[in-house]
Amino acid sequence: MTSSEHHAEYSIDELARVAGATVRNVRAYQDRGILPPPERRGRSGIYTDAHLARLRMIGQLLGRGYSIANIGELIAAWEQGQDVSQLLGLESAITSPWSDETPSYYEALELLSFFGKDVTQEEILQACQLGIIEFVGDGTRFRVASPRLLHVGKELVALGLPLKELLLIIDGLRDNVNRVASMFVEVIARLIDTSGKNNIPSREETAHLAEIIWKMRPLADVAVDAEVARAMELAINNYFGERLDSIMQNIHNKAPKPV
Repeated sequence: MTSSEHHAEYSIDELARVAGATVRNVRAYQDRGILPPPERRGRSGIYTDAHLARLRMIGQLLGRGYSIANIGELIAAWEQGQDVSQLLGLESAITSPWSDETPSYYEALELLSFFGKDVTQEEILQACQLGIIEFVGDGTRFRVASPRLLHVGKELVALGLPLKELLLIIDGLRDNVNRVASMFVEVIARLIDTSGKNNIPSREETAHLAEIIWKMRPLADVAVDAEVARAMELAINNYFGERLDSIMQNIHNKAPKPV
């Protein structure tokens, strides 16, 4: 995936929904000058993925404790050293979703039916804590960020894996993946972000950072898939290989002895 592949367009309502913001906030950010105005087409304002990337960046900075004034100062300082397109290109590389999945929405009873009548309130709450499902509105509907993960869960539960055990596995996997991802990014950052955290990178450095991040996406997927495949092959061979040896030995022991 490259930044040139992003051509989505949004109305202000769609932009706010996709970014997890409100229309009121979008307008407020525009008024404060930290979100660029939309392209005007007649009476309609058209927003792009560049706006979405900026809006997500603003949300992340607010979450880290920055004020609107702080964010405005950061953006203004950055834009003094380079044009807006370079800044937005890096924003898009950093904040664009790594997955191309589209969230799905389910009624509560529909979602619960996937996992059988024995599903417990504790399991539902744990799935919410892991971000697998989210309550929507009055709690009668759920948002599922990763339909593929939900499908895997349904299939594993159908095969007999208890939902509680599956959630524990996902929790453990999440911890390990988060740790590895942080280590990976920290190593890459030391190698390519030569300007340091407290300095504004040059135009060339910004473009290079964005390019590296876009290239990291498919490479990280391949690396994780390869390591998971290796680990699963080793674990299955270790456990079921011993079970197969035991079965074969029992068959041999029970076979009629030659006279």
